Amino acid sequence: MKHAAAALAACALLWAPDTLADSQYKVLVLAMPGKYHYEYIPIARDSLERLARLHAFELTYTHRPEAFDGDLARYAAVMFLNTPGEELNAAQRAKFEAYMRSGGNAIVVHRAAITAPGAWPWYEKMVGRTVGVHPMLQTGVVTVVDRGFPATFGLPERWIWSDEFYVTTNPHAIAVEPVLNVDERSYDPTRIWPGQVARGMGRDHPVAWHHRYEGGRVFVTTLGHNAEMYRDPQYLSHLMGGIYWATSGVTSRATSGVISGPGQSGGGAK
Repeated sequence: MKHAAAALAACALLWAPDTLADSQYKVLVLAMPGKYHYEYIPIARDSLERLARLHAFELTYTHRPEAFDGDLARYAAVMFLNTPGEELNAAQRAKFEAYMRSGGNAIVVHRAAITAPGAWPWYEKMVGRTVGVHPMLQTGVVTVVDRGFPATFGLPERWIWSDEFYVTTNPHAIAVEPVLNVDERSYDPTRIWPGQVARGMGRDHPVAWHHRYEGGRVFVTTLGHNAEMYRDPQYLSHLMGGIYWATSGVTSRATSGVISGPGQSGGGAK
């Protein structure tokens, strides 16, 4: 029995380096329950953990903003999942700003794009757009703007999708690269709750985009309202494409295959 235990221990030591080597990078996901977003959490966690196993990266999934008190440099990207940055305290915000300036990367999903005006202007600029009122959840047609961007690789040119199609403005004059638009002819952009007024954005209505901010990359998707969306293969492909780009900088447009590799712009241990 002792010999068997020793053999197992030896095997564990033998295989440990290969196991660690299989992990390409680490991603931190902050997902806090809110008034309108809580039922998605166990589903999103399970789906993201499966994506991490499938694509060989490490995932730290937490509802505690105290995770930002630690060393963020070990993460290739930080995801705000339906959780706006205003949930961080002043010290945590400062640490995240320093992380981005040193080459860290961010992924902003749905509700995380909404933050109170003036609460954290730096974060508003990082998102790249400011979300105002939005119409009720409806079925519409999402169209691909940038076929060379990884968050579109698993999607059709015209994608029937049901979501809250946020209306956004650009008060900070931030240049972003649209990834997906929504066709306002496919739903009613004025349909909203009593006492509120919603207007469409017209032909150019981005629902996902990316840009460079400070020293890193930022991917934003405003899609992802309902819990069941985090089980949908096409939505998860869209989300994984954003993770892939944020952590690597790779797109199909780059001549060398890499716009800016992990060693050039991307915080964290890989």
